[in-house]
Amino acid sequence: MSNFMLILGWIGLYAPMALGAIGSIIGCAVAGQAAIGAMLDTESGYGRYVGVSAMPSSQVIYGIVVMFTLNRPITVENSPGIFAVGVLCGLALMFSAIYQGQCCASAIHASKAKPEIFGLSVAPAAIVEGFAVFAFIFALVISAGIAQV
Repeated sequence: MSNFMLILGWIGLYAPMALGAIGSIIGCAVAGQAAIGAMLDTESGYGRYVGVSAMPSSQVIYGIVVMFTLNRPITVENSPGIFAVGVLCGLALMFSAIYQGQCCASAIHASKAKPEIFGLSVAPAAIVEGFAVFAFIFALVISAGIAQV
């Protein structure tokens, strides 16, 4: 049983980074595909399309910081906390990045037809980013209460 608990601790340690990266990959791919399609249909504004398509990449950065915050010797006593915080934060980051990518793709599509709404069309993606920030901050705060050894 103790080996199983240690394995859960290690999974929890790396989960925020890994799940955040998976979400960022999917989110950036979805938004990037929309950006490429928009570039075919427009004569300018390529930089903003590419910039918006990179927005979901921030979740992997949050995941890396949480992983380093959780980094400590894994013991039977602290592995449940590390597992819970790491996996739950990682899932929040992953879903946030995926849905942020979809918001970005929608913003790109909308601004392709009506360029003057570009700034406003990115607002939903920024709101989704806010939820990733909440998960990130709460994981940092909660991780301080997990035993170091």
